Amino acid sequence: MHSACADRATYLQRPDLGRTLDEPSRNQLLRHTPPANSPSNKLALIVADGLSALAVERHAVPLLSELLPHLDGWQLTPICVVEQARVAIGDEIGLALGAEISVVLIGERPGLSSPDSLGAYITFDPRPGRTDAERNCISNIRAEGLSYAQATTQLVYYLTEARRRQLTGVALKEESGTEELSREQSKKLKEG
Repeated sequence: MHSACADRATYLQRPDLGRTLDEPSRNQLLRHTPPANSPSNKLALIVADGLSALAVERHAVPLLSELLPHLDGWQLTPICVVEQARVAIGDEIGLALGAEISVVLIGERPGLSSPDSLGAYITFDPRPGRTDAERNCISNIRAEGLSYAQATTQLVYYLTEARRRQLTGVALKEESGTEELSREQSKKLKEG
């Protein structure tokens, strides 16, 4: 899929266009739009290049490989891969796919010491107009930062709590990591 940014220069100059899909991508999503009465336990996983395609290339698949076995009880929508995308692209995609929660895995701002840092942004009830204050973020997912196992533990925590409390963002903080998870969830994460 592709954002409404035709090229990288537009992506950098027009952040608003990186938050929405282009028309062919919208049409592609229409084929996967669920009926109105479908269950609300859907999770949309979106992989976006963001500001570091290198981060996505190196870390998205290993993180998903670690995460997917821990998503019992979730109905996954098709995983979407989007070029020239910003975090908020997950709002449009999540809404179109009827997702209860969206997770955007995105290449973060490259720096001198971390040009391959992956971020994960979790949004309950995704829809256009959501603000960053309504999302939770897990940053610095990479070999020299947060491991895939640690990121998975945090993601499972946020997904569990977001579903239970029906919210994400500043109202949902990671209180103390895995100890907030139920014993069963902690055991599953430790067993791998």
